[in-house]
Amino acid sequence: MLKTINLHKKYNDFTALQSLNLEVGKGEIFALLGQNGAGKSTTINILLGLIKATSGDAFINHISVKDNPQDIKKHLAYIPETVLLYPNITGIENLDFFSQIAGFSYNRDELSAFLKRTGLQETAHHKALGGYSKGMRQKVGIAIALAKDAKVLLLDEPTSGLDPIATAEFTEIVRQLGQEGRTVFMATHDIFNAVSVATNIGIMKQGELVQHLPSRDFSASELQELYLKTI
Repeated sequence: MLKTINLHKKYNDFTALQSLNLEVGKGEIFALLGQNGAGKSTTINILLGLIKATSGDAFINHISVKDNPQDIKKHLAYIPETVLLYPNITGIENLDFFSQIAGFSYNRDELSAFLKRTGLQETAHHKALGGYSKGMRQKVGIAIALAKDAKVLLLDEPTSGLDPIATAEFTEIVRQLGQEGRTVFMATHDIFNAVSVATNIGIMKQGELVQHLPSRDFSASELQELYLKTI
């Protein structure tokens, strides 16, 4: 569902990403760890088609990002660290608006059902999004991904700023996405959440993927030790 082949990105003399080769299958949850500046955001931005790779290519559901930057958007959903939605309208109105932009039309009951699937309490569906917590905004973002039937979800620092309860709720939602056969790729600093939810983990350093391993082989403390040695 997600593949990169010799992906390389340079900014003048600075190499932000080098020789990234990665495959993430259907239903897999891949957590990418690394310090700020390691290349995580560059990778996501290339996958989204927001910046062009210097060389190499990426594929979403077998579609080339380089050759078909618009077509890949049908299969992708992106949830940034700060979910950018309209604060003056309700959660269900945001979901309706962004669903229609993606070419889908749903009635109110169907929209509400998407929000319920993410665990957003029904009392919040018709409240202005400006009063939502970060975790609640994330749930609307995930509902938008479900409504547009995205096969691949790209998440950037999804647990940053969440309290333990919201983190646990997010982890369960991501597990469910994987069980539904959706592919999740997340850039994160949260080692403990990565071990908890991911099927595979990568560690980036100075633009290179230096570790790629199944999460079941490590406890959180063991992964933390490996991470600190690696970076």
